[in-house]
Amino acid sequence: MIDFRNYQPSSDHLEDRVIMVTGAGQGVGKEAALCLAHHGATVVLLGRHVKKLEAVYDEIEANGGAKPAAVALDLERATEAELTNAATQIQSQLGRLDGILHNASAFVGLFPLEQEPMEYWMTHLRVNVVAPAALTRACLPLLRASGDGSVVLVGESHGLQASPYWGSFSVSRAAAMFYAQIAAREWDAQTDPRINIVVPGPIHSPQRIKTHPGEARESLPLPAALMPIYLYLLGADSKGVTGQTFQCADWLTPDA
Repeated sequence: MIDFRNYQPSSDHLEDRVIMVTGAGQGVGKEAALCLAHHGATVVLLGRHVKKLEAVYDEIEANGGAKPAAVALDLERATEAELTNAATQIQSQLGRLDGILHNASAFVGLFPLEQEPMEYWMTHLRVNVVAPAALTRACLPLLRASGDGSVVLVGESHGLQASPYWGSFSVSRAAAMFYAQIAAREWDAQTDPRINIVVPGPIHSPQRIKTHPGEARESLPLPAALMPIYLYLLGADSKGVTGQTFQCADWLTPDA
């Protein structure tokens, strides 16, 4: 197992790679986009809010990173044609795609099953599992053409273990993990992209504030603490690693 506490790839670790980050406008997604760009990647920023994407775009350029691309897309409402068009834009603008970090997530709230309306189920399922699967499928020809493509799904601890009141959110996260495992078994390890799951655990992030509003946030690891595992899985060092679930709580430390 890689020691992610001490994993420090070079600044050109991701040079010549194009990597899409969903949910790139804030929190962990923003941190990932900046980090990947710092290590040489051309980053495709995907998110709902144009102004947030523009701010990350400008920060990458101000830091000397490769000129990114931005795709404004609401994964809750995106049609299959829009997802296909996103892949077409990447092909026409950048000519390649080497990785996807599926960081975007929906969380509506905690409810007893008997009170949770169908629209909340649809939101969680659509954003957390259907959209990532459909977007990956749309991008699969590009990822195959890369020769070293990598797909990373950000999981959630409530997708590993059933807990009361987490309802459709938990189900959607468990479904996404099953999707990744099925894809890893269907795809040819020699010709297809690898796919892995990262379960961050408690992180100081906008979603954590929603799920645990009374928590002492200063005790939580910062988003930067996750970057070593993302750099590993989206870079050449992880070639051949697929179908794995990485639980970051095993090695993350507070205030990292």
